[in-house]
Amino acid sequence: MNTKYIDLIDQTYEFPQEEFRLRDSNLLFHDIDLMELVYNYGAPLKFTYLPKISHDIQRAKSWFQDAIVKHNYQATYKYSYCTKSSHFRHVLQEALKNDIHIETSSAFDIDIVENLKREGKITAETFVLCNGFKRAQYITNIARLINEGHLNCIPIVDNFEEVDLLAEEIHGDFNIGIRIASEEEPKFEFYTSRLGIGYKNIVPFYEEQVKNNDRVSLKMLHFFINTGIRDNAYYWNELLKCLKVYVKLKKICPSLDSLNIGGGFPIKNSLAFEYDYAYIVDEIVNQIKLACDEAEVPAPHIFTEFGSFTVGESGGVIYEVLYQKQQNDREKWNMINSSFITTLPDSWAINKRFIQLPVNRWHDEYERVLLGGLTCDSDDYYNSEQHLNAIYLPKYKKDKPLYIGFFNTGAYQETIGGYGGLQHCLIPSPKHILIDRDAQGNISTRLFRQQQRSEDMLEILGYAAIDENEKQHHSEPLSTTKN
Repeated sequence: MNTKYIDLIDQTYEFPQEEFRLRDSNLLFHDIDLMELVYNYGAPLKFTYLPKISHDIQRAKSWFQDAIVKHNYQATYKYSYCTKSSHFRHVLQEALKNDIHIETSSAFDIDIVENLKREGKITAETFVLCNGFKRAQYITNIARLINEGHLNCIPIVDNFEEVDLLAEEIHGDFNIGIRIASEEEPKFEFYTSRLGIGYKNIVPFYEEQVKNNDRVSLKMLHFFINTGIRDNAYYWNELLKCLKVYVKLKKICPSLDSLNIGGGFPIKNSLAFEYDYAYIVDEIVNQIKLACDEAEVPAPHIFTEFGSFTVGESGGVIYEVLYQKQQNDREKWNMINSSFITTLPDSWAINKRFIQLPVNRWHDEYERVLLGGLTCDSDDYYNSEQHLNAIYLPKYKKDKPLYIGFFNTGAYQETIGGYGGLQHCLIPSPKHILIDRDAQGNISTRLFRQQQRSEDMLEILGYAAIDENEKQHHSEPLSTTKN
């Protein structure tokens, strides 16, 4: 009988795959021996494989360049990275090696941009696209960046007041974009996105607030779909509606020359994942060109904002199975030495799927299991609802440690999980390892951050200076007043 875990994978998926293969019974990820990482650093362990970031950026650039050449598209393509997917310095530095641009979403993002400018990673040629609802500090920081000469900073207007707020703090002329409040997918809880300005209001908004304002030039229309770029009727219908607005605006606004397509590409969440990126890009470029040719307006420069696609597939996390609990006749719970709520918050918050595979023991017999985290919360688990299929792993054996990996976890998990801060049930954040590869293909690893210590959490909670506080409390009693 085919009872080994490798047999199960072979009969279910095409294996090995581009990023996954075996050496003996151990899993390799981009030829990185994951068990060697465990031996060197222990588990739980998070890692970021930096070369994957550049690899995926270059893939997207090549798809758009091929489509531009094929359709004789008379404008350029610019790749932007959404910093909210991962703000880490090592991520931004790797991404910026590839002549890309930046999309921000909050005031502190501008501080990161200025830091990278001082390091020479961002230049005056780098577009900084400022999205999001803009509170006072965000407006101030955007104005500071523009006032200091970064004219390629383009605030994307999200509501009717932002142009006036920006004009109050920016000294000279400046460019803006406008975000379309697209209609959400029919099954979504809301009908219209909370962000941006509605389709029917964009042209009147331009005519009332921008057209006769000598200081402001409209350069960009921003189109964003919450569910991402997908080959379905909903996406293509919203794109066509956006293009109708673009050509209508272009006829009355000569300065408008760019279309920003937000929403992002999906990333691989299963060994059976299929998505024809090249076809989708080709069709997007084709649709934009057809709409502009029909309206007899110049085709716009195309910007994309890719966050998860940029960094998602570079990340992973490795856990050890600590113990197996047989809770009833059907349920075997493999307990990991960390928490899904704290390290993979999307797995419980939105039932997001990640690629989940054992790191070792691929030639052992397998069993069906559920995976549980360490917290006392009933939601701290990862099961077949997220994984789509039942979870099978090599059989638990107390004397043969089992390690499991979750892959393509590089986007959002650290920031949503409150990296470096308090964690649910005070479960510490794991070690974080950075993995790189030199021009000769040699792999190097370095420790980015140690596992979170109890002292770190106690300081946040106010316990770190307890002795000093108690001394002060006893030496300075509260005053009393007699009535």
